[in-house]
Amino acid sequence: MLTTPPPTDPEELDRRISEPTPEVIAAVRDCPGDIVVLGAGGKMGLHLSQMLQRAVNDLGDRRRVVAVSRFGSDAAREAFRRDGIETLSADLSVAESYADLPRAENVFFMAGVKFGTGATPEVLQRMNVEMPRLVAEHYESRRIVAMSTGCVYSFTTPASGGSTEADPTDPPGDYARSCLGREQAFVESSLRHGTPTTLVRLNYSVEMRYGVLVDIAGKVLRGEPIDVQMGYVNVIWQGDAVAQIIRCLPLATSPPRVLNVTGSETWAVRDLAELFSRRLGHPAKVIGTEAPTAWLSNSLMAQSLFGQPRVDIDTLVEWTSDWVESGRPLLGKPTHFENREGKY
Repeated sequence: MLTTPPPTDPEELDRRISEPTPEVIAAVRDCPGDIVVLGAGGKMGLHLSQMLQRAVNDLGDRRRVVAVSRFGSDAAREAFRRDGIETLSADLSVAESYADLPRAENVFFMAGVKFGTGATPEVLQRMNVEMPRLVAEHYESRRIVAMSTGCVYSFTTPASGGSTEADPTDPPGDYARSCLGREQAFVESSLRHGTPTTLVRLNYSVEMRYGVLVDIAGKVLRGEPIDVQMGYVNVIWQGDAVAQIIRCLPLATSPPRVLNVTGSETWAVRDLAELFSRRLGHPAKVIGTEAPTAWLSNSLMAQSLFGQPRVDIDTLVEWTSDWVESGRPLLGKPTHFENREGKY
């Protein structure tokens, strides 16, 4: 496990998250050709693009890494450009946009919607079901890693060890059901065309500006109540998550491989609140009673392929505490992980 001091500014944090491991560099080496990251403007897309570009640089080849997003401003593109990543503005929900997309051999699909969609099922259908169909058909002869979520599983007990890749999917809420539609779009295209694909079910990736740990730490620091009805979570450092996602590229198969990417432990929200309480010197105001089940994923398959995540929970708590108590920048996007109805 890492024992390095906490990151002290956003630039250092981004560098740490996006540092490629030797195994990441080997995975990129084993998948020749240009790389496109679709939906790169989200919370993880920049770090994925940066790690890919750094791996390409380390390999010394001249292939392209292209980040595709709607990019609301030049400033949004600059973070990519300064690291040598090409950017392309496109609305992936519009079929006419695909004529301008690079025909890269390697595709990472990160696009989709979550926040603010509880009352807009039509947006979920368009962005999380119809758009993936367009992507899957456009890149039907390429290698694809498509992001999904652990929220496609049913709730399970902590004692179960979390849902495995073979477990049934019957989630609550329009958001999670739309994510099943996203997976099905890639499955159907893979079966039709033989497209090698990996479906990554992620929960929950964390860094110092965003995530479940930032939500809990912030509430402890501000003296706000922490609802523990959704009483258990898995978390994984974003640098570890991005590294595992890239390493999924050479593992792609048809029919698609499904892989849970998350931490190796199940944590009680109450216990995490107490860890932050001790570290920050503020009482944790816990409310509610833990439901017997939660959204939990079993990462044993990923561990067998990639090993243990490098950053453990004690390090994450320390880094997160140092960041929030120092008043450093946050993304300001709560995860709403405590929601049990699937409305975000």
